[in-house]
Amino acid sequence: MSHELTALALAGLLQCVQFLLVAIPANRQLGPKITMGTRDDGPLEAKVSPQLARLSRALDNHFDALILFAIAVLVTVLQDKQTLLSAICAWVYLGARILYIPAYYYGWVPGRSRVWATGWMATVFMLGAALL
Repeated sequence: MSHELTALALAGLLQCVQFLLVAIPANRQLGPKITMGTRDDGPLEAKVSPQLARLSRALDNHFDALILFAIAVLVTVLQDKQTLLSAICAWVYLGARILYIPAYYYGWVPGRSRVWATGWMATVFMLGAALL
């Protein structure tokens, strides 16, 4: 498996871990009656601790980022454009996403935004390299 596909698979597993980091404490804080409810009275994020709300936002952010990263990986692999640059970009993206979790949880300002930008730029560079 290429570096890019390995990083994508690990990013998917990271998202699973992030989901558990939100779901388990949310069930403990609110109880399954609320977490399994319709949420007609508002999002769960508004009912949990500020730290858990941050973890939830970090998870949502990873859903958004992972779509673009998956596109970059697929374009790179399907066009057979894997290079040292694309491999580095893939690992930088994954590292940034891992670091983004504590950065968001602990409210690192402006570090969180810098970590996010690092992952985003790695994805953009990978897309650009695939087109060249």
